[in-house]
Amino acid sequence: MNRIPPAVDRAIASGSGETRDGQPISYNRPPPADLAPWVARFYVTKVEAPSDYLIDCGLFIDTSSVRLQLSGEWHSETQRGPMRFGRDAVFCGPHSRRMPLKVRGGFVSAGFSFRPGACHALRGAKLTELLDCVVPLEAIGESGDAMFALLRPGGSRESWVGAMENWVRELVERRGKREPDPVTVRFEAAAYSDPGRTVSAIAQEFGVEQRRLERIVKRDFGMSPKQVLRRARALDMASHLRGVADHDEAEELALRYYDQSHLIREFIALFGMSPSQFVNTPQPLMTTVLENRQARRLEMMERIAPGGIRPWE
Repeated sequence: MNRIPPAVDRAIASGSGETRDGQPISYNRPPPADLAPWVARFYVTKVEAPSDYLIDCGLFIDTSSVRLQLSGEWHSETQRGPMRFGRDAVFCGPHSRRMPLKVRGGFVSAGFSFRPGACHALRGAKLTELLDCVVPLEAIGESGDAMFALLRPGGSRESWVGAMENWVRELVERRGKREPDPVTVRFEAAAYSDPGRTVSAIAQEFGVEQRRLERIVKRDFGMSPKQVLRRARALDMASHLRGVADHDEAEELALRYYDQSHLIREFIALFGMSPSQFVNTPQPLMTTVLENRQARRLEMMERIAPGGIRPWE
């Protein structure tokens, strides 16, 4: 499957100096071993743009996350309606489809994503109630001010990540250190490695009743197993189209869809646009989160070492 070079936004630049194809990239890395049961990824993103410039994009993220927006004027279309925020600490539920997002001016954002099941294990947010939602961090019983206090102005990206790691360690300790359900851990891996399988086949492999699998996945992912697998297929294909995937997988990714019309229907349903529109429209924010996810996916599949060089780099 040939890949057309995706459109880029030439009006924005990297605040850290790192780019790929002329576009800013996110600094992201896996958690240390002691936090790996609960955290999927840490990241810091810095983007420069004229103060009156509007970045019109969207996000589609398969995990819940804590995000610290240190600058920029943000406007997102959530399940609960439009939301505007500036310098805010927020909890973001996982997405069932693309969430439209606009940012005026450049921005700095830092945060981390939870692994599926972590919120339940740590007696935190109920993802079924926060799917496609963004809420203040206080809504899940944590202090945004306390998190902002950890990030030293002018500090390096790694120092910020280190501060967030310490915050998560304290959270895990305070909330009992219980780890996610093993069924959830196995289903997360299955969604990354082979989302073309049926739910019944996965349940049989796991040795659990399908209804039990469906109940656990709904609780820990915020949506049904079938929806999780459908989303995973779409996100893998989107990553390929934006150039942040292993190109050697291109044929395999295409075969997950019956034909081109099936792919187009799925993209319109989940992204609100066709694959060709997705390629031909600049996607600076979307591309950074797709890259984070693909790095995590390839690490989990042991295709690359944690924090190692990625195929698209």
